[in-house]
Amino acid sequence: MGQAEELRSALQGADAVVVGAGAGLSTSAGFVYNGERFQQYFCDFASKYGFSDMYSGGFYPYATLEEYWAYWSRYIWVNRYMNAPKPVYEDLLALVKDKDYFVITTNVDHQFQKAGFDKHRLFYTQGDYGLFQCSEPCCQKIYDNEETVRQMMEQQRNMRVPSELVPRCPVCGRPMTMNLRCDDTFVENEGWHRAAERYSEFLRRHKGLKTLFLDLGTGMNTPTIVKFSFWRMANEWPDAAYACINLGEAYAPKEIEAKSICINADIGSVLKQI
Repeated sequence: MGQAEELRSALQGADAVVVGAGAGLSTSAGFVYNGERFQQYFCDFASKYGFSDMYSGGFYPYATLEEYWAYWSRYIWVNRYMNAPKPVYEDLLALVKDKDYFVITTNVDHQFQKAGFDKHRLFYTQGDYGLFQCSEPCCQKIYDNEETVRQMMEQQRNMRVPSELVPRCPVCGRPMTMNLRCDDTFVENEGWHRAAERYSEFLRRHKGLKTLFLDLGTGMNTPTIVKFSFWRMANEWPDAAYACINLGEAYAPKEIEAKSICINADIGSVLKQI
């Protein structure tokens, strides 16, 4: 039996599936931050500053907020509001939609909900490109940003947005920033805490059941959130199994090798075989 067939059998036999998703899943769906896609949307910034990928450009200390938001509005638009180039998230949903599932993800591109996953079965631990928060922050509030980002995309000229479109906190007037976990200013609002509790409750209810921990594209940037916790639970839970699909980075510790399926391949390609 091949590995894809093993994973299909494990999925079919599981009472519950816990999906842990990292950047590799979105990469497989076509959200590539360098190369042709980067040049298509950021050739002017690349020419001016010598950037080679979107990620690097996000850390540049721009001289003005107008230029900063010209860059970030494009970044948010192409990685949050545009559809994924490949239907990898939809293929994943087709595999788990009839299962008792829950998703925990470090991704911030909102692709699970766009693909049709139940929002009450999702825990976005690291935030969402589609949300603003105060940069201080002065309060624990977050704000949808689609309309503001759309206007910045449409009205920017010469790598700058109009000054009146620079987003400012409606409470204190300070500049806004994205609701992303970069440091201790990250806002965990009520919705974040409710999602965290739903995830904890899901784990509590399924500890004694036949549970598959499906690790898709997570790496070692924040391994405690998905990878290490999945390894621990797969080891401690008597009827749990662990599966990992990750191009070049699929492995499991010795303690759970016997109950693991590790596939070093493109995630989207494997999902189509299951």
